[in-house]
Amino acid sequence: MASVIVVGGGLAGLAATVALAGRGHAVTLLESRPRLGGRASSFTDPVSGELVDACQHVSMGCCTAFHGLCETLGVRGLLEPQKRLWFRTPDGRESIFAADPWPAPFHLGRALLGAHYLTATEKLRIAYAMVRMVMESPEADPPLEAWLLTHMQTRRSIDRFWSVVLVSALNETVANVGLKYARKVFVDGFMRTRDGHTVHVPSVPLGRLYGDELRSWMRTHGVVTRLGSGVREVRPGGVSLRDGEVLTADSVVLAVPFERVLDLLPEAIRTQPFFARIGRFTPSPITSVHLWLDREILNHPHAVLVDSLGQWVFTRGEVAPGRHYLQVVVSASRELKVLGREEIQTRIVDELKRLYPAMNDAKVLQVKVVTEQTATFSVVPGIDELRPTQRTPLAGFVLAGDYTQTGWPATMEGAVRSGQLAAAVVDEHSSSPDISPVRIEVEWRGG
Repeated sequence: MASVIVVGGGLAGLAATVALAGRGHAVTLLESRPRLGGRASSFTDPVSGELVDACQHVSMGCCTAFHGLCETLGVRGLLEPQKRLWFRTPDGRESIFAADPWPAPFHLGRALLGAHYLTATEKLRIAYAMVRMVMESPEADPPLEAWLLTHMQTRRSIDRFWSVVLVSALNETVANVGLKYARKVFVDGFMRTRDGHTVHVPSVPLGRLYGDELRSWMRTHGVVTRLGSGVREVRPGGVSLRDGEVLTADSVVLAVPFERVLDLLPEAIRTQPFFARIGRFTPSPITSVHLWLDREILNHPHAVLVDSLGQWVFTRGEVAPGRHYLQVVVSASRELKVLGREEIQTRIVDELKRLYPAMNDAKVLQVKVVTEQTATFSVVPGIDELRPTQRTPLAGFVLAGDYTQTGWPATMEGAVRSGQLAAAVVDEHSSSPDISPVRIEVEWRGG
């Protein structure tokens, strides 16, 4: 078995580590932060001392690789399936979205018909467009907005249906995305299987998913985990750390976010066309507004917001006596970039007052606004032309990350699949020792 260094302790790096160590490879996992999980993790709030998610992440029933990883690590039970979704409009009305005991794709027909925020004509037009979407080639990727407008959709139906689903799922506006991954959301999530649409919400802070069970699994499988180990440079055969230490291995898996990849590569590597195209990705931000109130204002564990600034609101209930915690998520939040945190806070609080009358009597104990400017890459039309494979031109040097070719958009599922695909490349290389790495003449950067 091979020795492998995995750089990056996010979901892609964890998935690669679990796959490799589970097959007997000697794995060293390097993470610059003092915690695992990457963007899908938590931080300790300095005011309350609570473990808080940087942004609420959820999965769907179609996310089989992510759920499989959780099962392997023994934390699958910490994900709670939401059999019902509550869609709420600014007038306070709600519609329940739930499946009927009918075969797919008919199981969600009544849920669509019951959406109070759509007219009967809009529902018929949406059903027509979804049928036409299924008939499209899975590889077709024209601009989605133009495609919808040519398939009987109106601006109102785009705003009240397509955007409500896709901005959250893809972290990008309908005006910017391509058809390919919009189609994947609807086909895999809503039309292929009966439970593909089921949203699974962690019942604990995300950081808890990388707790005792993960550490136990790592110890059992001999994984060396080094937190707080910032990497300065990566190349085939090893890495150099920021403190000057050099580590070597048979294979290296680089599993960091797309915006960090090129900075970690020697110039002789990052200027190669295969790697250079990674610099052409466009990031898309996510903003989450965390609020602690003196009372509960939601009647349900979550709500999908229609015609609102936020797309979702989640509640964790009473986290301490007289302290109720909820989070509002604003995906594709570029428009908020010019606003200060106080203005964002004010807009969200005002919106909650319109949505939930109980908010008008609630006392806001604390608010925290968190924005991840490079949360995901933008799934613009033709994005797959930029996405590299996990296999690079350099033998023994492998990429992992949701930005690589996975067949999925930038999601937890895509990250996990990328790690598993990267592990398969390492397996192939380790079983073929006659493959020689491409020779790259570079000097290690000094410490």
